[in-house]
Amino acid sequence: MFGLIGWIVGWVLTLFILVMIGRMIVDWAVTLQARGEWVWKVRRVTHAVTEPVLSPVRRVLPPLRFGGFGLDLAFTVVFIAALILRSIVW
Repeated sequence: MFGLIGWIVGWVLTLFILVMIGRMIVDWAVTLQARGEWVWKVRRVTHAVTEPVLSPVRRVLPPLRFGGFGLDLAFTVVFIAALILRSIVW
């Protein structure tokens, strides 16, 4: 729809979505007490890439708490928004 710029934005959004999926998996691994230096390296990278986008949204939509469990609404909203944007530009 947007030509070359749409293609580039589509790829950037796809990579961002993949990094968000990686962040979700690594965060679960940390919650399940995964061990290994690679876990912390991957976590550091995924958080560095996604946190600048998530933190402003998190200020508006703080995580919901259910006892000891927290549901990060910002992650869900940004993930769905990235999927919708990718479908529009691609």
